[in-house]
Amino acid sequence: MIKKLLFPLLALSILFLGACKNDDDGPGGEPPRDRGEEALAGQIEIENFLSTHFYNYEEFQSPSSDFDFIIRIDTLSADNANKIPLIDQVDFKTVKDRFNSDVSYKLYYLNARQGAGDSPQFPDIANATYEAFYTDREVFDGSPTPVRFDLTGVINGFQDVLVEFNGAETITSNEDGSASYENFGVGAAFIPSGLGYFNNPPLASTIPVYAQLIFTFQLIDAEQGDQDNDGIPSIMEDVNGNGFEEDDDADLDGLPNFGDSDDDNDGRPTRDEIEVDSQGNITFPDVDGDGIPDYLDSDS
Repeated sequence: MIKKLLFPLLALSILFLGACKNDDDGPGGEPPRDRGEEALAGQIEIENFLSTHFYNYEEFQSPSSDFDFIIRIDTLSADNANKIPLIDQVDFKTVKDRFNSDVSYKLYYLNARQGAGDSPQFPDIANATYEAFYTDREVFDGSPTPVRFDLTGVINGFQDVLVEFNGAETITSNEDGSASYENFGVGAAFIPSGLGYFNNPPLASTIPVYAQLIFTFQLIDAEQGDQDNDGIPSIMEDVNGNGFEEDDDADLDGLPNFGDSDDDNDGRPTRDEIEVDSQGNITFPDVDGDGIPDYLDSDS
């Protein structure tokens, strides 16, 4: 069991994760590098890190009563030379580039503990602690208390890894204002720059362009996202079903469906064009019978 402060609604550190999901010219107006070449360079850098570092897996295998379930990464050297390298303990998933469909990434992640609660979907809200650092292990951000992350607003690599984990099995509020968590997910994400900030890191940060990023985290909880508060969970607004929230824009107004409270731009809010019963079940009327639900049909 881990006892920590209750979730803050927002932390300043989340600003460093707010993803600039574009591919404009970077600092100084320089054109972006070739994304395929950067994908390969990032993979080589990350795989070199994974081959030369290990984590405290023995503590996870036989946790003491006061173990904090925090991943700690160190170099394979001296007394640690015989530890199992991360490269032999990580999983990976293949993720396509959002800007160039011919480019894919090996997104490595470490599953130190799966967790036994709810798992977030890609447009949901997650509560997690985290620490963020570079491949030289310099820490640039973190929060030891849970931060509320809107997964549609974080870098794609972090989003794509968090959905592989589950939150806590139980969360108990304590009289002193803290909370206790049991059996939460613990992991690490090794994110190439193409799934991070590429050539557009946040202006307020010190993150270099084309930096590979590493996040260790504890996933505490997840809740369903409805970012535009239109009554339709954002997972259901992925109309083309490709797992990206950014490219569904039914009315072509520049606002993706998950952030558009009037999805068909007919002047009638989406919330007024759906029906939700007392159990929260949603039905989608189609008054003109053309096979297009009213909330996506501008002439219904």
